[in-house]
Amino acid sequence: MKMIIPRPLKLEHKELHGELVQAIRTPGQIGKAAQRVAKILHPHFLKEEEYALPPIGLLKVLTKSKVSKDMKEVLVMTDKLKKDLPNMLGEHKSVVAALKKLVAAAKKEKRHDVVHFAAKLMLHAKTEEEVLYPAAILIGEYVKTRLGS
Repeated sequence: MKMIIPRPLKLEHKELHGELVQAIRTPGQIGKAAQRVAKILHPHFLKEEEYALPPIGLLKVLTKSKVSKDMKEVLVMTDKLKKDLPNMLGEHKSVVAALKKLVAAAKKEKRHDVVHFAAKLMLHAKTEEEVLYPAAILIGEYVKTRLGS
């Protein structure tokens, strides 16, 4: 079964990436600080889209108590997420630290749009930590239980 990242999550990543690109194009300290954020964030987003967010795409089906053997492949992703979770959370700390430097540069130049973007990205990271990652892991555990693995 092909796991697909829910469209709202995919669009949110795309929007955040677009705003980061805009910040990178800003001359001076804002652009430099945004580049440091991107350096950490890009590989992190790739990992999320590879194995942290696709399991969330099963939620709708699972709420109908429909579990099939072809869902077993989600376990590869959720097991990988569970194993890599400390690293993923560490990357969030690095992203947030870089974002705080971006905020400082943006405040100095009175760029409230960049400050708003950074706050939005920090909230996104918190949402992943407190909702999406645990939900993805729980999906794996639920599928394991239902399949008797």
